[in-house]
Amino acid sequence: MATMRVLTWNLFHGRAVPPAGRDLQPEFAAALAGWDWDVALLQEVPPWWPPALARACDAEARSVLTSRNACLALRRFVAERAPDLIKSNGGGANAILVRAARAGAIVDHRSVLLRRWPERRVCHAVALADGTWVANLHAQVHSAARAQADIERAAATVLAWAGGAPALLGGDFNVRDPVVPGFEHLGGHGVDHVLGHGRRAAGAPEIPDRGRLSDHDPVIVAVLSQTPAPSG
Repeated sequence: MATMRVLTWNLFHGRAVPPAGRDLQPEFAAALAGWDWDVALLQEVPPWWPPALARACDAEARSVLTSRNACLALRRFVAERAPDLIKSNGGGANAILVRAARAGAIVDHRSVLLRRWPERRVCHAVALADGTWVANLHAQVHSAARAQADIERAAATVLAWAGGAPALLGGDFNVRDPVVPGFEHLGGHGVDHVLGHGRRAAGAPEIPDRGRLSDHDPVIVAVLSQTPAPSG
């Protein structure tokens, strides 16, 4: 039975731990290009990075802006020269990368605004050629109640978009044990998870070696492309 390998990774606004003191786009692109995945769900992405990351990975990209993006040209000017000085104020985006040769082409892309305060949070999703919807979420931080509200609204919206078709919801949930009506937990690490509706995990999640990049570990979850029929 075929599987879809789903990666979720918070890029920490393109920074390293400890700080590298320079633009790390080539290193992030090389890491992503070298890992075995079909769909990548990325959070805290510098807004100008998705096209370059997609080219490096031979993938299609869809992205949405999140928070701190006013006067983005100025933010980018500083972030490309002093990313560890400007930190998250360099601007933010969520991005979905799809290796179409493996996962199928993107046939639709939708987004929903989850909140404006205290930070702008957005869930977005792509529909693949086989009908599966794959959604990317970065829930509110420093408040379990707000994070849960973001998760529940995102999940309900993705299920409505899918209209009964299989759906995956992944990203940085900012909670360690998400319980989401309509979805099954397929795998995760820390606050980074992949959930499935009409899909099941093919095994334990994998944690690729990120070196110094980001403050989150990447997580890869292999998802069965068809839900097995019940036995008996």
